Amino acid sequence: MIQCSEDNRGLTFAVRVVPRASRSELVGEQRGALRVRIAAPPVEGAANKELIKLLSKSFKLPKNAVQIISGLTSRNKIVRIKGADATRLQQLISLK
Repeated sequence: MIQCSEDNRGLTFAVRVVPRASRSELVGEQRGALRVRIAAPPVEGAANKELIKLLSKSFKLPKNAVQIISGLTSRNKIVRIKGADATRLQQLISLK
């Protein structure tokens, strides 16, 4: 199960990114984090931009609702999504 917290700022959870994948997609859960494959390479923030785009599309929220709190240069990131809830996160994982 993905470790997450909800407060008035939004839903905060851990993400494990796999860059340079064949396509961008949510994979599932890995060690308490959402595992995400990203097609973009980890160069000049391209993978981070693709992650924000994928999460905003998956949660059906605007891109500015998704914020990478920590881990900008790491595969392990902490993400906050305004307007999202833990129920939607679990639904996305169960679809995989």
